[in-house]
Amino acid sequence: MGFFSPFFICGGAMALEELLESTLHGLGYELVEVERSAHNKLLRIFVDKAEGICIDDCVTISNHLSRLLAVENIDYGRLEVSSPGLDRPLRREADFLRFRGETIKLKLRIPLEGQKNFVGILREVDNGIIKLEIEGKLLDLELSNVGKARLVPRL
Repeated sequence: MGFFSPFFICGGAMALEELLESTLHGLGYELVEVERSAHNKLLRIFVDKAEGICIDDCVTISNHLSRLLAVENIDYGRLEVSSPGLDRPLRREADFLRFRGETIKLKLRIPLEGQKNFVGILREVDNGIIKLEIEGKLLDLELSNVGKARLVPRL
């Protein structure tokens, strides 16, 4: 099975990521990212919540998902549940809204004035436009043009 293999739940097709997202949301967590290794042996799931993730959260989620994946007959060799880390990826508009005021680094799909990589303070997100403060100036970037974005850890 591939990453986007359909699973049949309640009469409709649901991708693995959708299944995990709805399940985790019901448990009070947010699905940040899903990784599957070659040959689908390792299934790595990154989760978060407003207060952050601790080891007890990972154990709870792992136990719950192990049973769910068995019931749904989803083949995997090993399940890993983890926090997204200090350099958490930002994927959805809600992620950018949550981390306003934080320093982020991002890479655009299509260069803006010959540049793809930016680091700055995330100031606003509105109607798909990110306002990134770089050296005191605001730069408007289209969320749809962001290929990758991550928090810059505060150490």
